[in-house]
Amino acid sequence: MEIGDSLDKMELILLQEASLSKQIAETRVAQRLNATRGSLFAHLHEVGHSGDLLLIVASERAIVEGDLSRYANSRSMTNSLKTAINEIAAIERHISIVDDPEKYRGVDRAHSLPRNRKGGLPFDEARQALASHYARLDNLDKSRLDDDEKKVIDARKSAIRMADRLYAERQTRTLGVETAAEKRGRRDLLQCRVSLDKGTME
Repeated sequence: MEIGDSLDKMELILLQEASLSKQIAETRVAQRLNATRGSLFAHLHEVGHSGDLLLIVASERAIVEGDLSRYANSRSMTNSLKTAINEIAAIERHISIVDDPEKYRGVDRAHSLPRNRKGGLPFDEARQALASHYARLDNLDKSRLDDDEKKVIDARKSAIRMADRLYAERQTRTLGVETAAEKRGRRDLLQCRVSLDKGTME
């Protein structure tokens, strides 16, 4: 088959696929599915803005476990979802100790090298797992999904970003680490005081 003929045939098939997909999207079942995904998006948006780290992580576990039991249809997909569940378990284990200074200082000491820290805090298994899972969701967002599915992925990504922020806040409280923003604020305050002192002396 000539390249031109092959590409013409491919284009025809793709156009047929697009036409059929559009027809399916106009059915009542498809509209109900989109509405359900809209409800899922709204719920995930609410979870992501709850400020509840455990709830965010538990919700993501529920989604991943559901995908594994209902949708996994290849070895690579199954392995990816199982890896995600193992990573979520690591997050949950660290959440159970991050608020305990005595227990978490051991994790802090084990991540003393600069390459094992991020923002002055340990880049421990929990934060590594959160970053890995975010990358996994980001890859899904690049795949061939419809708009409603991508909105759900976006809501999940936002929730994972929030989980990382909430976890880092717990690390900061437990270890008493001064954040970059706090350092800038303290430095600005010091400079302001110096300026005021100079003005008084003059």
